[in-house]
Amino acid sequence: MKDEIWKAYSHGMAVAMQEGGIYLPSLLLRSYSQLGLDNFEMMLMLHLISFAQTEQIEFPTPKQLADRMGTTAEQVEQSLGRLLKEQYITIEDYIDEESGRHTERYNWQPFFVLATQFIAEEQRHKKTNQKQPVVEVKPSSTNLFSTFEQEFGRLLSPMECETIINWLDNDQYTEEIILFALKEAVFAGKLSLRYIDRILIEWSRNRITNADEAKAHINRFRKGNG
Repeated sequence: MKDEIWKAYSHGMAVAMQEGGIYLPSLLLRSYSQLGLDNFEMMLMLHLISFAQTEQIEFPTPKQLADRMGTTAEQVEQSLGRLLKEQYITIEDYIDEESGRHTERYNWQPFFVLATQFIAEEQRHKKTNQKQPVVEVKPSSTNLFSTFEQEFGRLLSPMECETIINWLDNDQYTEEIILFALKEAVFAGKLSLRYIDRILIEWSRNRITNADEAKAHINRFRKGNG
């Protein structure tokens, strides 16, 4: 009997692994309640991410979401409306590269940014024994993500978002220097966060903190190799 149970379990795990999974930073689960989302709205966010990451459906209909969640399309529409109104998510227009058609997609990155900022503030306040922080999405950070998406020609993945936020919060790079590093990557034709990270590390080692200093450093390097 135990062997049969183990075989059934193994078969179930194999099927589950073939179905794939989604990348979900734990910080989203740690912060969503404090950020004003209820359990249904958080589950709705998870399904938006799942549709995009595992099925490449970036704009699921309320009915598709409702069928997946075992609820009504009306309830999904109501929750989506609040998430959009409060700017936890946005809807973006874009041109599908394969079909060339104009279409739409959900962008959940504002919520990802908000959650990351909340955790960063929470850690900072713990160190100073202050009260629980109240965090708002910073428009400048959201615009930074939009600039990367425009240059990359696609939405950033959650992991890529986390990398950029780490540049801001952990490495303490300014948005100015990050955008200038992005510009250099575009110039070099190497659009990857790994390449941009190497640029930022090099500039940090040379104590470069702004675009003017970076420009002077690049000019010296190019003249030395000219």
